Amino acid sequence: MPTPQSPRSGPVATDRLTGWFAPVVAEAGYDLEDLDVRAAGNRFVVRVVVDRDSGVSLDDVAEVSRALSDVLDAEDDDLGRSPYVLEVTSPGVDRPLTLPRHWRRNEGRLVTTTVGGQELLGRVVSVDDDGVTLAVEKGGAKKGQVRKAVGDRTVSWAELGEGRVQVEFNRPAGHRDAHLVHEGPDDDAGDDTDDEPLTADDVDDELDEHDGSADAAAQDRGEQ
Repeated sequence: MPTPQSPRSGPVATDRLTGWFAPVVAEAGYDLEDLDVRAAGNRFVVRVVVDRDSGVSLDDVAEVSRALSDVLDAEDDDLGRSPYVLEVTSPGVDRPLTLPRHWRRNEGRLVTTTVGGQELLGRVVSVDDDGVTLAVEKGGAKKGQVRKAVGDRTVSWAELGEGRVQVEFNRPAGHRDAHLVHEGPDDDAGDDTDDEPLTADDVDDELDEHDGSADAAAQDRGEQ
């Protein structure tokens, strides 16, 4: 069995697999957000990230995994008959917002971004061909502090920097990840700070437990 080498992992293999996978993922109704191939001992790990406007469920991940596994089986000789692990997942909340579709899929969520070197905190109100409209907020840097709305601001794509989603306990009703909301204990109902979103530093543990990504069960194939 050949030892994994650079032509079968890294940029060369990533470009090759992207050419195989992109049409299959698109035909199934998803966007191919990321693809990475790396050597792990005597096998390769092929990690694929997919997404779509309505989100990605575990059933969706399983569907895409089967389709991509069939592609890898069909291209077996080109892979050098080396064992591989295929991992299909949806993007986590820590994925940076860099494309218009990323922003569109996060309407209603609180994000940070930079505009002209200035960091802005705001909720994504709308996304169109011209740019993003944010309901800008200030303050609330620490737990329990109240943020204040300072008005909407429309930022063009040309001046909009990379966005980062801020983790909140309470998300707008009807949002695609509203089911991830953490409901506090009843005896906290009287605390007037409980409804305030927390910063990312305050909720690292919450992220680990409630990450919105749908991780696929790895699919192993032995040497033929």
